[in-house]
Amino acid sequence: MPSRRKARECALQMLFQWDLGRHNPEIVQELFWSNTRPDEDEALRSFANQLFEGVESNIEEIDHLIRTYTEGWSLERMPVVDRNVLRLGIYELLHHPEAPPAVAINEALEIARKYSGEDAVLFLNGILDRIRKEDINARPA
Repeated sequence: MPSRRKARECALQMLFQWDLGRHNPEIVQELFWSNTRPDEDEALRSFANQLFEGVESNIEEIDHLIRTYTEGWSLERMPVVDRNVLRLGIYELLHHPEAPPAVAINEALEIARKYSGEDAVLFLNGILDRIRKEDINARPA
């Protein structure tokens, strides 16, 4: 069984490429899979693509939440990796109810730890936890 974390990392890498260039999402995916990971199994690719496409298609909602919960921080000034780890975590919190919120947050933090650093982990944890407590819990089921 493929690692869901590895799929999340692939999604993050696609989001990073997409965020920097704002290329067509299909082109980003095609280039990513053909140049970076041509041998990954289909379940991993499917989950990574689902996450990438979900963030991209819900970017306005997600970025609105980031702007709401990061007082004093401009989304554009945030490091690209941190911004996209946050987007990925928020997307999972909002649109993947099968993943418990604690798991979605923990996965985002572990990826931030690997690709960014401890300062980012603390920052992202605070934002994701606030969104979980204040926004997710306030939504009707």
